[in-house]
Amino acid sequence: MDRRKRFLAIGLIGLGVVMIFGQWLNFMTLVALFLLGYGIFKVRQGEDVKTGYILMAIGGIFILLDHFILVIAILMISLGLYYAKIRKNQPLGNMVQKQSITTSLRWDLDPWTLRNTCMWHILGEIDIDLSLAIMEGKDNLLMFQGIVGDIDLSVFDDYGVEIEAFVLFGQVELGQERDTGIMNRVYWKSPDYELREQKVKIMLSYLVGDIDIKLS
Repeated sequence: MDRRKRFLAIGLIGLGVVMIFGQWLNFMTLVALFLLGYGIFKVRQGEDVKTGYILMAIGGIFILLDHFILVIAILMISLGLYYAKIRKNQPLGNMVQKQSITTSLRWDLDPWTLRNTCMWHILGEIDIDLSLAIMEGKDNLLMFQGIVGDIDLSVFDDYGVEIEAFVLFGQVELGQERDTGIMNRVYWKSPDYELREQKVKIMLSYLVGDIDIKLS
């Protein structure tokens, strides 16, 4: 994404957050939103990721201090929706389930075992390449949900793949199509999904996020 589009995406995210906070806006909130927005920009640029995460953490702390009850309410709602989705999409067999403040997954460098996995986090950076996956069973579920997420997913056509992705503020890119702004939802299923012996369902949901799905 070029620089102008990055600034546009961040501006739209900031506008959406302002709409959420509304009457609670004050100087500290504006500073916090600036730090969060600039931190996201730095992370997406890839030039100084560490500084980006530090800025996002500082901005999050400012908001937490200034709007503690609102932040806790958002976290509780997000976590509640996460557990509801797990119950609705309960997979067969064993499942890896984790809740954490931050998550960083690099499943795009070496072969990895694809098993039922559900994760919730406040801040997540996830890179997945399905061409490197070794599937454990015939049907698997990957579910990642949280507050802020930066997701890069490369789809491999040897598996039947079903994808549900939702971002309240941010952008979702699927192949050559990109939706930026507020309430972006994408659903995609590989054309020969029903004929594939091995299948994986991927569910992504974030309050603020940047989801990039590459189709092979």
